[in-house]
Amino acid sequence: MLTLNNLRAFGADVDDGMNRCMNNEELFLRLVNMAAEEPNYTILKESLAAGDLKTAFEAAHSLKGFLGNLGLTPLYDAAVELTELLRNPIGDVDYDLPLAKLTKLYDEFTAMCKT
Repeated sequence: MLTLNNLRAFGADVDDGMNRCMNNEELFLRLVNMAAEEPNYTILKESLAAGDLKTAFEAAHSLKGFLGNLGLTPLYDAAVELTELLRNPIGDVDYDLPLAKLTKLYDEFTAMCKT
């Protein structure tokens, strides 16, 4: 079940996210639930699989901003790592490990949102 305490246990900065939502818990939780269905996550994965690094960067950057504004720190940190790798790709960069890290966290997060 998605609660403020569950988000804190996940590592989210709930106080920052709530502050950005004017301490409106209902609004905050609604926006957090929207993050579980954020289309840029899927776009990022599909773009990386297709080798479209420009689109992958744009999706990672947008995802990073959305997650950061909600204080979803573990997801934000993983999105930052991918964003920076994609910002100026030099040579053969392996995106599999940072994407796997983001995917693991995203799966954990979305499971929490569904229960």
